[in-house]
Amino acid sequence: MKKTTLVIGASTNPSRYSFLAINRLREHDHPVHALGLKTGRVGDEDIFTEHKFLLDIHTVTLYVGPSHQEKIRDYVISLKPDRVIFNPGTEDELFQSMLKKAGIPFEEACTLVMLGTGQY
Repeated sequence: MKKTTLVIGASTNPSRYSFLAINRLREHDHPVHALGLKTGRVGDEDIFTEHKFLLDIHTVTLYVGPSHQEKIRDYVISLKPDRVIFNPGTEDELFQSMLKKAGIPFEEACTLVMLGTGQY
């Protein structure tokens, strides 16, 4: 099943995990949207910097630490994703409680490991 994914914290830097995640998601045929601080491209995927209205987002995967999540919490909740993945270092109790209240499942996991083990 293809799971449209929004990668938050997208970067054009090949050494960043968000860069790797975008490429691996595409390798697994998952449609990707990328939100970052700067515009750019990862492969043929444009990185946008504004909160776009997106439909049918299955997964939001976070690559931004808790100190930078305040700006995206309401946006992520407004997308009504099927799940949010808090990659290592992005765990945030306040955001997780907001997701729980909104009925949006979340997990503390690594997107790259999930893709590699077939758990995505």
